[in-house]
Amino acid sequence: MRKIILSCLMLGFALLAQAQEEAKYYLPRTAVKLHLLIEKTTYTPGEFNQYAERFLRTPRGGEAFSTYRIIDMKLRTEGVADADKEYIAKTDPKRNIQSVNLADDGVLLSINTEPRRIEKPVPFVPAEKPVRQDPHEYLSQEILSAGSKAKMAELTAQEIYDIRESKVMLAKGQADYMPKDGEQLRIMLRQLNAQESALLQLFDGITECDTLEHEITLMPREEANHMLLFRFSKHFGMTDIDDLAGEPYYLTIEDLHTTPTIQVAAEPGKKDKNGEAIYVNLPGKIRITLQNSSQTLLNEEIYAAQYGRVEMLDGNLFSKKLQTSIVLHPATGNLESIKTEVLK
Repeated sequence: MRKIILSCLMLGFALLAQAQEEAKYYLPRTAVKLHLLIEKTTYTPGEFNQYAERFLRTPRGGEAFSTYRIIDMKLRTEGVADADKEYIAKTDPKRNIQSVNLADDGVLLSINTEPRRIEKPVPFVPAEKPVRQDPHEYLSQEILSAGSKAKMAELTAQEIYDIRESKVMLAKGQADYMPKDGEQLRIMLRQLNAQESALLQLFDGITECDTLEHEITLMPREEANHMLLFRFSKHFGMTDIDDLAGEPYYLTIEDLHTTPTIQVAAEPGKKDKNGEAIYVNLPGKIRITLQNSSQTLLNEEIYAAQYGRVEMLDGNLFSKKLQTSIVLHPATGNLESIKTEVLK
């Protein structure tokens, strides 16, 4: 029984030692994020809307409606662990690998140094809406007790005309109760303006603007020519991809067959016989174009890991004679920086 327990303990220590001498990591594939800001404008007619022309000589606002428009669009990239690119970094005493820094999903970020800071997208924060006055707070008892909506609208319109006349008389200095100084005058005019604006809402209605966020995530793997990406309607905003009420927006992805170069890669065709190599991505450059029926909205070139290849670094970089540190781009897995120092 003792022999069995001892054997289990020895096996456990051996597995623990092996785990401590190996660090599993992934190289990323590149996700492309299309971020849209959409402005929504909503009009709500006032309850006296139908009497606007009759009593104020202003046009009616019409029925309630909402409209949408895209006011901004941006591309950004993000690294996602690629299950097909899983590797082991040996951290045994024979090699000078002191730290292996990984992202939360296991993507390799750096070795023997601090990784590049991953900039997280800042969520959009809309501006605070102005506080609107409730027009009913300014309705007199006479208006509220009127026998019909038409009579209420007539009396409200007369109240608006009285306010305007009061402002004119104040400006001319002919009001019955003139303010003592300029500050009092400004306060009185501000109060009259607020009252007029609130009462006008009952005729003109209210127009409000909101800004909405929408993000589309792509994981491209090959070229695409005029691929339908999404539909957008000025009346409904983002619509289903098969909803013909929305205008189509098309995506084109062109592989430019360009990759960066590094000077520390192993010789072409050389194999990692001892499992001691470190692998990085050489991402490929692609051109992404977004168009609708009338214009080109985006035309950008970016690097994406899945359009390039994997490169093996020279295994001698992490020998005991050298202090080598590397930093990889978190979205592409490309070798961003390398520093090597000969140890004495």
